[in-house]
Amino acid sequence: MIKFLLWCLLLFFCWPLALLALVLYPIVWLILLPFRLVGIAVGGALDLVAAIIFLPGRLLRAI
Repeated sequence: MIKFLLWCLLLFFCWPLALLALVLYPIVWLILLPFRLVGIAVGGALDLVAAIIFLPGRLLRAI
């Protein structure tokens, strides 16, 4: 909601910049999407490595 209010304020003061932001937002989102997906994949891989490393300790603690 705050982003929308800030955009309305920008539209009131400088409408060309607000329209440019409105057009460029989906393009920037599409450009950043692969980086977000890589971040999710790397986070999952690091969680898997951490689970493998901590598995012997968890098994010994369960005994």
